[in-house]
Amino acid sequence: MALVGLLLSLALAGAEPIPQAERRSGFDQMSPEIQAMQRDDGANPGMLAVADGEDLWTKAPPSGRPSCAGCHGEASSTMRGVAARYPAWDARTDKPIDLQGRVNACRREHQGAEPLAYESPDLLALTAFVAAQSRGLPISPPADPRLEPARNEGHALFQARQGQLGLSCAICHDDHWGRRLGAAVIPQGQPTGYPLYRLEWQGLGSLQRRLRNCLTGMRAEPFGYGAPEYISLELYLATRAAPLTLETPAVRP
Repeated sequence: MALVGLLLSLALAGAEPIPQAERRSGFDQMSPEIQAMQRDDGANPGMLAVADGEDLWTKAPPSGRPSCAGCHGEASSTMRGVAARYPAWDARTDKPIDLQGRVNACRREHQGAEPLAYESPDLLALTAFVAAQSRGLPISPPADPRLEPARNEGHALFQARQGQLGLSCAICHDDHWGRRLGAAVIPQGQPTGYPLYRLEWQGLGSLQRRLRNCLTGMRAEPFGYGAPEYISLELYLATRAAPLTLETPAVRP
């Protein structure tokens, strides 16, 4: 009954955005043990995927065209800061694109390779490897006017009540962060560490996977992987999180 009462109180609440000075990474709410795991590259299980991504970065595709490194060179310099600026505008398709989409676009356009499936180990590994080059840098989504419609859509989706429970992302993550929903502490929902290793998943997962989990938890129908709604949400969340720093690969319960 206590859980039902909390859900009802959440549903009746209004949502206020979090002031920049009060923005917090989910890392701050982790146990000391999980924080220590994330800090130590030797103990962080997400670093195994980053290592796999480094191998893929230097591996030429079956088409015989250049590897990622063949075009971009040393990732530690050429990819530094890149993940902090996604989602971005894709001039070829005239729409926003996230980092996973950029990896697959490069495969199609420059490597003559098939796109990697969402949540596949290779796509997660490559995305994690690229994102890890920007660890410690502030999230800084582009101030590109072409992105505004998608950013506004993401904001609207974040505020919209959905599913059988009538909840929204904002009700939990803006109004009631730091409180408990059952046994779990409600985080602000800042996308600082994706792809991240979630102990519940026993593996790495993307932000889209987490958004799908949240929609399912609200008893709403999740969008399909790669849906433009997810890109819009990612863009709004990046704007909402700035200037928190990237932590990829983060570790969460």
